[in-house]
Amino acid sequence: MIEVRPFAGLGGANHGWLNAKHHFSFANYYDPKRMSWGALRVWNDDEIAAGTGFPPHPHSDMEIITYVREGAITHEDSLGNKGRTEAGDVQVMSAGTGIRHAEYNAEPVTTTLFQIWIEPTRRGEKPGWGQRPFPKGERAGQFVVLASGFEADADALPIRAEARVVAATLKAGESADYALGAARRGYLVPAVGDIEVNGVRANARDGVAIAETDTVTVTALSDTEIVLVDAA
Repeated sequence: MIEVRPFAGLGGANHGWLNAKHHFSFANYYDPKRMSWGALRVWNDDEIAAGTGFPPHPHSDMEIITYVREGAITHEDSLGNKGRTEAGDVQVMSAGTGIRHAEYNAEPVTTTLFQIWIEPTRRGEKPGWGQRPFPKGERAGQFVVLASGFEADADALPIRAEARVVAATLKAGESADYALGAARRGYLVPAVGDIEVNGVRANARDGVAIAETDTVTVTALSDTEIVLVDAA
């Protein structure tokens, strides 16, 4: 089963400093048919104006992954962590028993990012934060695991969920396979470029919900950058 959710039809809100599109129900956007996709609860497509950002606010028991597409985001939290995550890189915050954090665009240009929330399988643990550069060259022509709750993915940022966040960059005409498994669910978004997913076309920033599919084959119709969440 493959369902394309066009970017133009996503919910969202433009706050001036933040232009957000929501793949799933979030904040004032509510669609009972789009509450989650397995353990994937939130996928927001955010554009954050230069010199603005999210002031300190709390979270608990959620795995929050930020994939920066353009620009950079600067993180600060109540644990004393501080870091700057650039385009193509990833940060993970395990909210655990509770954490306050702020996310600011300290850059002179608009920052664009995907903010992804995954329901944890382990709750009530100590909160944590981490970031890692993932050069695009490492995922050229293939999927690379960026964040994972599986021990086998030792090079990925850890999350407390039976899930993976993977990404790939493809040149026009190239294809890449991902072994999803028919019992799991995938949600895929091309950050840029147009693609086909098992023969079904999707355009830049469209969402692609995948289920009951053993292997996901993505073919680039133009140069593309893809992010995929694999969750139960």
